[in-house]
Amino acid sequence: MTILTVFPLGGLLLLLSCITLTGTIIALVVATPLFVIFSPVLVPAVVALALAVTGLLTSGAFGVTALSSLAWLVKYLRRGGRDGGGHAAEMGKRRVRDTAGYGGRRS
Repeated sequence: MTILTVFPLGGLLLLLSCITLTGTIIALVVATPLFVIFSPVLVPAVVALALAVTGLLTSGAFGVTALSSLAWLVKYLRRGGRDGGGHAAEMGKRRVRDTAGYGGRRS
């Protein structure tokens, strides 16, 4: 029963893929001469468009970086110039020393 269902469905999908491939080849045959004729216009246009998009994305990235840096600076200054990370670093150092001391006593 499954074979009777799968074969017609597979044949239909194969037919659709062949039609799609044929359409793609026909479109490529029609479009290739147009691309060759208009390439002196299209290539610089694509390059200019790529540069414009790259510039906009870079500008956005710089803007996000500037805003995050400014937010960090405001938060830092509101704390009175204290980073707050020194306490955590000291706690980490103390834990490492305690762990090393414990391992030394155990041996």
